[in-house]
Amino acid sequence: MGDINQAGESAKDKAVELREKAIDAAKAKADETNKTRTGKGLRIRVGSTRGKNPQVISFEAFDENASDTLPADFAEFQTLTGVSDEKEIVELLIIGYNDKAYSLASDPIAEYYEPDWSTDLRQGFKASVKGLTATGVLTLEQAVSAVKAALASAKK
Repeated sequence: MGDINQAGESAKDKAVELREKAIDAAKAKADETNKTRTGKGLRIRVGSTRGKNPQVISFEAFDENASDTLPADFAEFQTLTGVSDEKEIVELLIIGYNDKAYSLASDPIAEYYEPDWSTDLRQGFKASVKGLTATGVLTLEQAVSAVKAALASAKK
């Protein structure tokens, strides 16, 4: 029995290793392609299919972290994506709205935002708190207090 379990674990480990190599290769290829893309437009992302036996996939998407690559208005969105069918656009709007609403509602740091904070300040606050808690040295509440104290001090 021990040999069978070891063989199963070995095969599983090998499959994980092969999947990781495939992801790394796909990411390298996506990085190469993305380096050739400039200005506004879609970039290549890498992910996995859902399910019992995930496969590596590449797809085009907007890079939400690079604001200079994002469309500035509706017409530009249509041009960059090639989506012009009104029903499809409404579907994308609904999916995007729902995704953003979920992200905001499920953000454990959002409850600590001040109502008058700008989006940039909220993002900076969130990044700072996440950075401080990632080390495991500070709890969420301690990190929030430290960052809020620093912000208050900077306003003076």
